[in-house]
Amino acid sequence: MNSAAKRPKATISIIGDRFMLPSMFEKAIRAKCDGELDIRTYEMPWPDEPMQHGYAEPGMGGLKEYQGTADEIVAYADGADIVVTHLAPFSAGILDRLPHLKLIAVSRGGPVNIDMEAARQRRVLVVNTPGRNASAVAEFTIGAILAETRLITRGHDSLRRGEWRGDLYRADLTGEELSEMSVGVIGYGHVGTKVVRLLKAFGCRVLVCDPYVQLSAEDLNDGVVQVSLERLLAESDVVTLHARVTSETRGFIGAAQFAAMKRGAYFVNTARGPLVDYDALTEALKSGHLRGAAIETFAVEPTPPDLELLRLENVTLTPHIAGASVKTVKYAAAAAAEEVRRYLAGEGPLNPC
Repeated sequence: MNSAAKRPKATISIIGDRFMLPSMFEKAIRAKCDGELDIRTYEMPWPDEPMQHGYAEPGMGGLKEYQGTADEIVAYADGADIVVTHLAPFSAGILDRLPHLKLIAVSRGGPVNIDMEAARQRRVLVVNTPGRNASAVAEFTIGAILAETRLITRGHDSLRRGEWRGDLYRADLTGEELSEMSVGVIGYGHVGTKVVRLLKAFGCRVLVCDPYVQLSAEDLNDGVVQVSLERLLAESDVVTLHARVTSETRGFIGAAQFAAMKRGAYFVNTARGPLVDYDALTEALKSGHLRGAAIETFAVEPTPPDLELLRLENVTLTPHIAGASVKTVKYAAAAAAEEVRRYLAGEGPLNPC
């Protein structure tokens, strides 16, 4: 009898949604895992219905960016050894109600929907899929930069209003080409490194600020320069943000940083809303100190309808969709499936949290 036949039956609960499809999780798991598997799938209604972004939900212990109530998640995961999910919350109280649970595979970069301390205390292994959407966000960032700097958004908005803005061809209004710009990249992780690689094709000067990592030999040879935040802000025509949210970076781009940027520069955020003081950004855009901004994430999501930033003309706005690509889904499903395979085979995890 082979080892696969000897392996005990595993019960796996897949709690997906309308982006991270349960069917794609299941297909990836069955392709990687031998042996008898009891797989149950559930589909949450995100993104058609918003996730919970706050910290104050009773009984959720400070979790954020999740969807589903405690009773729903317990019903979906009851009796499971393994849960594979994207947005399902796991607070201490929920974990207490799932005594069989041994592994949670979260298809995202940060397990903010999991109470990690509670999981450790209960010996529940949590793994994630870092870099799952890095390629998608990097490509989107280039698109956002071009949309804002080359006035693509202005032309689109005017035509939708029935207005032909030939004045956008005027030399005092039209945008510069990336080949003539200095672009500052804040954060040199999974996304930032890919943004740098894509920017090289445009021939622009690239500055990078990240105090915790060093540039690759390839980037150094290609003329990318690692600088302080102060120098990056002072010298960049475009500043694009790719840092993670930590106690150090929360709100670290504010009024002083916008004032330190070149007059007429552009600001791009495809990272996270809590990194930025959006009231200060609004004032910098209204005053004309910044020529424009491309904003993909916000301090509060969904955005309040009366948010002044939404009414400014010199912005390109998108509703937190930079990471949305089919490649992201396939990559994350495969990465989560590999973690399940390794767990069932008695191998160590690749990405323990």
